[in-house]
Amino acid sequence: MAHEPSRCPPNGTGRGTVWMVRRRHILLAIGMLILAAAYGLYSRQQEARSVTGSASGERTIHLVTGEFKSTTADGREIEAYRWDPGTIVVHKGEKVKLSIYGVNGASHPFIIEGLGVKGEVRKGEETMVSFKADKEGIYRIICLTHPDKAHNGPMIGYIVVD
Repeated sequence: MAHEPSRCPPNGTGRGTVWMVRRRHILLAIGMLILAAAYGLYSRQQEARSVTGSASGERTIHLVTGEFKSTTADGREIEAYRWDPGTIVVHKGEKVKLSIYGVNGASHPFIIEGLGVKGEVRKGEETMVSFKADKEGIYRIICLTHPDKAHNGPMIGYIVVD
């Protein structure tokens, strides 16, 4: 005599099969959810680490020099130089390396007020400067060639240390 699997008779709802969920199945499902969540958190942490800094603990932030040009209604050409991005935020105690690429303008000698940093960005070249953000505050990076409107500026950026 052949053995046939047992089935529950239809109960009038159109469902003829009864599923039995055992305790070990529930525990296995919970364990898999916990592993998936842990992997997701680990992946996000690794991604954040790759964005915020290197293994040495120094974060590199990239800036470029930019120029805006326009012509006024009376035909006069105007221009202004900028740092891009114009504002960067770092954490107190963080080691920072600025990688500044010269896109527009022949030369941009600059200082970062309050941090004792100075340098020069030249068109087509990359300038690297480093500092440690020891004190909270807002520090200006000022191009000495374009410090104000009279000199096609102000070419001033802001470093926020929080």
